[in-house]
Amino acid sequence: MAKVKRVYRCKDCDAQTPQWGGRCAECGAWNSLEEEVQNSPVTATSQATITKHTGYAGAQKPEVQSLSEVTSEHAVRWTTGLAELDRVLGGGLVTGSVVLIGGDPGIGKSTLLLQAMAMMAKSSGVSPLYISGEESLQQIRLRAERLQLEQTPLDLLAETHIEQIISIADSRKPQVVVIDSIQTVFTEQLQSAPGTVAQVRESAAQLVRFAKSSGTTLILVGHVTKSGSIAGPRVLEHMVDTVLYFEGDTSTQFRILRAVKNRFGAVNELGVFAMTELGLKEVTNPSAIFLSRGESAQAGSAVTVIREGSRPMLVEVQALVDDSPLGNPRRVSVGLDQNRLAMLLAILHRHGGITCNDQDVFINVVGGVKLSETGADLAVLAAVLSSLRNKAIPQDCILFGEVGLTGEIRPVQGGEDRIHDAAKHGFSHAIVPKANAPRKAIKGIKVVAVQHLSEAIEAISNI
Repeated sequence: MAKVKRVYRCKDCDAQTPQWGGRCAECGAWNSLEEEVQNSPVTATSQATITKHTGYAGAQKPEVQSLSEVTSEHAVRWTTGLAELDRVLGGGLVTGSVVLIGGDPGIGKSTLLLQAMAMMAKSSGVSPLYISGEESLQQIRLRAERLQLEQTPLDLLAETHIEQIISIADSRKPQVVVIDSIQTVFTEQLQSAPGTVAQVRESAAQLVRFAKSSGTTLILVGHVTKSGSIAGPRVLEHMVDTVLYFEGDTSTQFRILRAVKNRFGAVNELGVFAMTELGLKEVTNPSAIFLSRGESAQAGSAVTVIREGSRPMLVEVQALVDDSPLGNPRRVSVGLDQNRLAMLLAILHRHGGITCNDQDVFINVVGGVKLSETGADLAVLAAVLSSLRNKAIPQDCILFGEVGLTGEIRPVQGGEDRIHDAAKHGFSHAIVPKANAPRKAIKGIKVVAVQHLSEAIEAISNI
């Protein structure tokens, strides 16, 4: 085995030094030196595995081929047994792919993967290997008993040494491998502690090489920082094929699985689960959860249809407008970007003639949903207007559309599908952009098409 040469590189100026120091001698940055390995050795097992599969870029003797000569083989997908998880993955797990899933502590990442692997081993005939670096096998057994999965033919391993993990996986040849979590594993090539940037990057690189060369599907669990992003180097998300975020408030039972990167499917897909005593249960109709309103209409409430990937979903937007005792009124939003709220209020003043300069404005999206698209702009302004005038919007009314800076109501993607989904849930009125108005009348729902904010305000007042 070749001798390991370690250097320390500054992440700010890219300068190298043979020894670690608290401050970079070139740029003067503090705590910016990270350990790296040059001429890193490859274990005999990993090298033999990679050599057998010369189609991977990391194998020996790479060959240059023209695009017309490369054959496109249909990727084999395995269903996980959880329809919501398969939806987010784009139809299931692809052979040789690497999936990274992150989320807050206690949100249910380990529970979700244990259920998925157990269902795959029981129904699909797939041989998964669940590797845990955070829990002992006895702790996993206790969770499996709580989920009533103790009789499932699922292989378990408690190991954190990456070279040992690759050696065992190469000898047993499982079709799916789960690493829980990537921050706990380490490689003997580096002297730094597990969880550091260098250890996470090098360990993930070895696992990705093994997955691509052997065709094994790899699922990595990642910790998140206080800001909600996956801990470790940003390159970790670039190395994998799919990045999933498991979101939700631990005080509620509902969890949202969101795809932010997927090389084998659509991004921004959404899966909804409910945490119960027997584990995570799929929510096939999430709109019913986010629309759990009272019997009568209340001022400050508006319903809109957002689109998460291929799924239209109805959510409720609530607003509270009240006299402000402060010289600078507050603008608080939960589930909506605060800068966008300030912009919408300025549009309402300039093009709608309605001012909130002396009012505190609070916005909340029910159910913990985050509005990442602009199709909810009209519903936000309708909720603000309803609270300001203390006049409720009828419960059977739906609104969607993007509001431009000039006051125009701009169309959104999949407008007709949103109207159809609203009609299925019993809504009888819809205020939509004129460009999204359906060519043929939709049974059970009356569509009002508007072009400008002033027209939308008039339509809301006349309902």
